[in-house]
Amino acid sequence: MTRQRRFKQVDVFTAKPLKGNALAVILDAEGLTDDEMFAMARWTNLAETAFVLKPTSPQADYRVRIFTTDKELPFAGHPTLGTAYALLQSGLKPKNDGYLVQECGVGLVQVKQLAEGGQAFCAPPAQQTPLESQHLELLTTALRGGKIQADVMPVEVDMGIIWLVVRMESAQDCLNITADAAAVSQLQSQLGINGIAVYGLHDKNGPADYEVRAIIDEDGVLKEDPVTGSANACLARVLKAANFPDGAHMAEIYRVRQGTKLQRDGRVTVTFVDGEPWVGGDTCTLIDGTLDL
Repeated sequence: MTRQRRFKQVDVFTAKPLKGNALAVILDAEGLTDDEMFAMARWTNLAETAFVLKPTSPQADYRVRIFTTDKELPFAGHPTLGTAYALLQSGLKPKNDGYLVQECGVGLVQVKQLAEGGQAFCAPPAQQTPLESQHLELLTTALRGGKIQADVMPVEVDMGIIWLVVRMESAQDCLNITADAAAVSQLQSQLGINGIAVYGLHDKNGPADYEVRAIIDEDGVLKEDPVTGSANACLARVLKAANFPDGAHMAEIYRVRQGTKLQRDGRVTVTFVDGEPWVGGDTCTLIDGTLDL
């Protein structure tokens, strides 16, 4: 039997509608089966769809399950921010002053309200593994058109979702990439990664500190994610482990632009509090209503 369920579609990592990364949020998902959640995710046909459930941990404000069109993710960044925003807009009162606790596949994740607006999540711990050198030739093929910075080894970063984080010689080299679908697919298969996150430093007076792109093969189709919280969280862990090679000031805060090649203008701010990276940005609502599901 169907019932009305609260639903929002939000745009994450932007204050301007249609410039960020879309997320569907079913705010009352109790009683839905896995098959129904997958069917809903396929129907929205977005990168991710989030389903809000009652928490099982007494510390959590809510539990979320995150689905792509073909798999469930233990964690993802823009669904974390978008779900928190949607719940706050719908009147959820946090158990703790100033922040929410999300329960998801990787455990408990804090999401705080920023004084300047927007939300930020505390990046989960990550395991970092330097890329083995025998994969470098294939990686170069995958990222054709751009120059990989030779003295910085790419790193596989696992925080529930796994990104291969690759430093390019510049922000422009990120934008120059015309990815090779077959090589990206081979790398994902060989390494067991979810995708490739490339980054490059902007000039001093550029639009942000770094340009980021997230390149993914999904069932033989090459895709680029407009703005990616988990990839930026992985990058933050990599930069911290490298002792902030682009300046000590970035140990406090740095800014990212993402989505440029997709005619988006995603903006991510990474702030370090007691050495821990918080990945933040704005969110706005585009659709607010109910579903018969």
